[in-house]
Amino acid sequence: MIVTQKTTTLGGITVPDTPVISQAMELARQFSPPFLFNHAMRSWLFAARIAQLQATHHDAEVVAVASLLHDIGLTENFDGPLRFEVEGANAARSFAVEHGFDERRAQLVWDTVALNSTPSIAFYKEPEVALCTSGIFLDYAGNLRSAMPQEEIAQVVNAFPRLKMKHQFTRCICCLVRSRPNTTYDNFARDFGERFIPRYTAPSTVDFLMNSSFEE
Repeated sequence: MIVTQKTTTLGGITVPDTPVISQAMELARQFSPPFLFNHAMRSWLFAARIAQLQATHHDAEVVAVASLLHDIGLTENFDGPLRFEVEGANAARSFAVEHGFDERRAQLVWDTVALNSTPSIAFYKEPEVALCTSGIFLDYAGNLRSAMPQEEIAQVVNAFPRLKMKHQFTRCICCLVRSRPNTTYDNFARDFGERFIPRYTAPSTVDFLMNSSFEE
């Protein structure tokens, strides 16, 4: 937990400025396309500001690292055979451990990244997980816009432009669906496959039950 911290202002939002946050930011910048890096930055700044406005006690470094790295599993350098949220969570946890996070803080980072597209669970976990998810979904879908003044949201977007986020993110997820469809059946990427990818067919969890090896 940060006790005495240096701060900086990004997009009009005052946030902690520590070595591990700077290094997480640089990692995201180095390996992410610009639209995805800007999404990570906006998500962090939104999460940090929501925490300030709601006076939510939280570990600011965990929120920063998890927000900045939450989509790292979508990048070429960190992809793999698992669903992208888990690949990203594994990479983010390794980063956290390498930079001195203890087991609990590293696990919070993992949980946040792994659950970043599952708000129906993430909103009910620890404050760090819930805050990051709030920031991510504010930026992704415009949810929770009432949690921040509109002029502050505009400042963040102006500092870190969306760069055709809707189109770019759709293309990114569709590439994932085409290349690793088996990792998309039980997460939000399935919706992109069903909407945009011809002949994409996801297995049904009802069939899993009905076709199980048990007699009844």
